[in-house]
Amino acid sequence: MLGQGNRASWEARAARAEELAAKHPFATEVLRFYASIARYQKTVFEKLSSGSAVRRVGANLSLPELDPAALVPYFPGLLKVVEKSGPAALAARARELAPRGERSWRTLLESFRPETSGIETDSFFVLTLAQPYAEYLLTGATLPESGGSQSTCPACGASPAVVVLRPEGDGGRRSLLCSLCATEWNYLRSRCPACGEEKHGSLPVYRAVQFDYIRVDACDTCHTYLNTIDLTKNGLAVPQVDELAAIPLSLWAEEHGYRKLQKNLMGL
Repeated sequence: MLGQGNRASWEARAARAEELAAKHPFATEVLRFYASIARYQKTVFEKLSSGSAVRRVGANLSLPELDPAALVPYFPGLLKVVEKSGPAALAARARELAPRGERSWRTLLESFRPETSGIETDSFFVLTLAQPYAEYLLTGATLPESGGSQSTCPACGASPAVVVLRPEGDGGRRSLLCSLCATEWNYLRSRCPACGEEKHGSLPVYRAVQFDYIRVDACDTCHTYLNTIDLTKNGLAVPQVDELAAIPLSLWAEEHGYRKLQKNLMGL
């Protein structure tokens, strides 16, 4: 079990996004927007950590425990960030939500479901706040041991957003990274996180020339995929950020009939 010790700091995530934005013109807009969002998430996390919000120390955080009352105060600031830095459609939605007030924002928070998250829905605003809150709730948590076959987060139950390969011996150890609380846990090397398929011939891997350390791990049984960040090839990568830059890989996978198991915060 890897747990929360491998989490990159919010500032590290923002800095990595800016670094990649300068390298990959096709992902510049997405990455720069993410950098501004990550820095606001850092603010939320730090204020929660220095405030009086109740923290659950332990495993098995359930989604209803993401208390709307603790997150509503951060909605106005988030709307301002999105208005200033977000893509046109999302910025317009932020302007619509701004005058509606706390009751409307609370309703959005109460309806949060991570599986519906994406930049094209109101869930983007909620997930942006839920991520630092979930990480805050799990600060210091002791997680149960996993046999490597659990496909949902052992801490909060959400789906993984990306696969990670970390150096181990002469190869790499495979793990999954939670889309909500950023917990990382060990997972079997040859197994589909969506349906459990283990036949090697049904689990194709696809790569692109411009990303020698990022690949698509697909399943021909359930036709899902996740992007894998190989830290054995690029130790500077920040998995949830570098995955955002892999737009060509994700587009290729979707065009070839695969569906992403869990979209990332940017809806990709």
